[in-house]
Amino acid sequence: MLLENIKPSPALAEFISCYRIADFVFSADEAIPSKAYPPRPQECLQFFPRDKETVYYDKDFYTQSASGCVITGQHTVVSHRHVGMNFLTVVAVFKPGMLYSLTGIPASGLVNYYIDAENILGKGIILVNEQLYHAVSYNEMLAILEKYLLELINKSKKKQHIINAIAQQMLRRDNKASIDYFIKEACLCQRQFDRKFKEYIGVNPKLYARIVRFDNVFRMKNRFP
Repeated sequence: MLLENIKPSPALAEFISCYRIADFVFSADEAIPSKAYPPRPQECLQFFPRDKETVYYDKDFYTQSASGCVITGQHTVVSHRHVGMNFLTVVAVFKPGMLYSLTGIPASGLVNYYIDAENILGKGIILVNEQLYHAVSYNEMLAILEKYLLELINKSKKKQHIINAIAQQMLRRDNKASIDYFIKEACLCQRQFDRKFKEYIGVNPKLYARIVRFDNVFRMKNRFP
């Protein structure tokens, strides 16, 4: 069993916040509960080398990746995730705005979406998932993932924007700056700032700040019940 956050290598630290590996095997007579995921300020590329997960947004709608590789955009709603008996996931959590830079798809078009990554990144990602399945250690999994991400970054479709750095500042727990302060830092008018923020981050800056604050409180509650 493993559940761990791992820092990226220096070559990818500008683009990736962290990697997450979760590895659980449930017994046949064990009931596997679904887990509610509140919105977090993040976008991810997620691999499921073994059993896939099923994501429910409400009682009438659920989704699952056919390829076992998933891109999740910024979420503003709760999702309920149900995993299989032999569960392994390897996740790259992007720094703010990086998914748009890598794919060229405005982040606003990915909000509350759980998308088969093959549809965006092509069939090559299936080979990466197969390599993760055959890897003999977690370190080998990370090496496979980092090699793929470096290739992806070298093909980036969009340059980074100052909005990326501002959203990163907003993630800091000690951040007490107002939205007006960040607008001045970006040297943009409010309308341009809002438009660019939604383009790179997915939601407007006020909503993003609320998601950040909620996530900080939620994590603190988990650490100090």
